[in-house]
Amino acid sequence: MIHLFSIFPFLLFLIVNTTEAQTNQGPNILVIVPDDLGWSDVGYQGSEILTPNIDRLARNGKILEQFYVMPTCTPTRVSLMTGKFPSRFGVLAPAYGEVIDLGAPTLPSLLQEAGYFTAIVGKWHMGSPPYTPLKYRFDQSYGYFDGQIDPYTHEYKTETAQTDRKSWHRNDHYLEEEGHVTDLLTAEAVAIIREPREKPFFLYLAHHVPHYPLDEPKKYLSLYDDRPQMHPSRKLFAASVSHLDEGIGKILQALEETGQRENTVILFLSDNGGQKSWSSTDQYRGKYADKPHVVLGNNFPLRGWKGDLYEGGIRVPGIINWEGRLPSGKISVPIHMSDWLPTLLEISGTTTQEANQLDGESVWTYLQNPQTRPATARSFYWKIKGASAVRQGDWKLVVREDGRTELYQLKDDFRETQDQSKQHPNKVKSLMTLLESYQKSDRD
Repeated sequence: MIHLFSIFPFLLFLIVNTTEAQTNQGPNILVIVPDDLGWSDVGYQGSEILTPNIDRLARNGKILEQFYVMPTCTPTRVSLMTGKFPSRFGVLAPAYGEVIDLGAPTLPSLLQEAGYFTAIVGKWHMGSPPYTPLKYRFDQSYGYFDGQIDPYTHEYKTETAQTDRKSWHRNDHYLEEEGHVTDLLTAEAVAIIREPREKPFFLYLAHHVPHYPLDEPKKYLSLYDDRPQMHPSRKLFAASVSHLDEGIGKILQALEETGQRENTVILFLSDNGGQKSWSSTDQYRGKYADKPHVVLGNNFPLRGWKGDLYEGGIRVPGIINWEGRLPSGKISVPIHMSDWLPTLLEISGTTTQEANQLDGESVWTYLQNPQTRPATARSFYWKIKGASAVRQGDWKLVVREDGRTELYQLKDDFRETQDQSKQHPNKVKSLMTLLESYQKSDRD
C-alpha cells in the first residue's frame, strides 16, 4: 500500500515546479479591438449603451483617459502591429495590397520568436491576398480580410452577382460559414482560450461591430425597447455593442474556468473615433438601401468624427486589465497605439534590437505606478491624406495641406473650441519644426 505521506513530497515537487514553469513564461496577451467605437459608446464613460462586461474590465483595470490612435482603421492597426507611426510605411488611410513590408518585425513575429502561440480572430485589413495574416507570423487566422463585411453573409461591400469578392477565411484560405460575425468571432476566441497548450498565447481579437453595416438579432435590440427617444439606427448601434459585450463576458468566463484569468493581460482598445452616419444604395447588393444608419457613434464631449484629426477622431476608449497584477485606477498621461508593441514585449520578458527604431515607448513602468510618470512631455504624430498633426505636452497643432494651421491647448480646451494659432505664433513655429522632423522619416 502506498501511503499519502510517502508521495506527498513528490506531489509538492510537481506543484512547485509547475508553478515555476508557469511563472517563468510570459503571460497570455489578449488584445480586443472593436471597430469604430466612440468615446461615449461604453457604459463606463457614461453612455446609455449597456456594457456590463466592458465596465467590469474598466472597474478592475486601468482606464486610459488619453488613449490615442489614428483616425481610420488600417493605420491604427499597422501602428499596433509595428510599434511605429503608420506613415513610416506610407499608410495614411484604409489600404490594400502590401501594407506592412513582408519580413518587417511585427508584434506576432516577435512574440512568436519568444515562444508564444499567435492568433488573429476577426478583421485583418492590413493587406489583401497574398499579404495575409500567416505571412506576418500569426500561427492561426480566422475572420475576414477586408475593412467591413455584412454581419450575416460575410461579404465585402463591393461583392455582386458579377463580382466574386470573398473575405471570410480560416488560416488564410477562403471558406463559407453561417452565423452572425460577432458570434463566430467570440466562439473562435473562446475555443483558442480553452485549447490546452504549453505555450502562452497572443490573441488579437478584432471585432466587426459597431462598424457599419449593422444587423442585429432582436435579443439585443430589445434591450433598448424602453428608450423611445433613441433613434432607431442608434438603437441598432447600441445593440451591436451590447452583443459584443456579451461575447467579452463569455471570453472572461472561459479564462476563469480554465484558470488563466490571472495570467492574462487584457487590452480593450477602439481603433478610431465613432462614425457619425452611413448610407448606401448599392453596396452589399443593395441590402441596406432602405436602412440608412442615420445615427451611429457618439464621441461627446470630444470634437469631430472618424477620419478627423480632432480629438473625436483619434482619442478613444482604452483599458488595460491584468487581474492580480495591476491595481485599478486611471491613467492620465497620453498613450499611443504604437506604445503597445514595446509595452507588451516588456511585459512578456521579450527584447528586440528594433526597439531603438520604434516610435512607441513602453509604458509598463508607468502603468504599474502612475507616480513614475515621464519627466518630460512626450510628443505624438499623425499624418493622413490632406493633413497632419503633432502633440507635445498639452499643445496640439493641426496643419492642413493648403497651409492652414490650428493650435489647441488641450489641458484647458480638450474640446478644441479655441484656435490659438494667432495668439501663440512661436508655439506654432516650434511645433511645425517638430512636425517636419517627424515627416523626414516618413515613406512617400
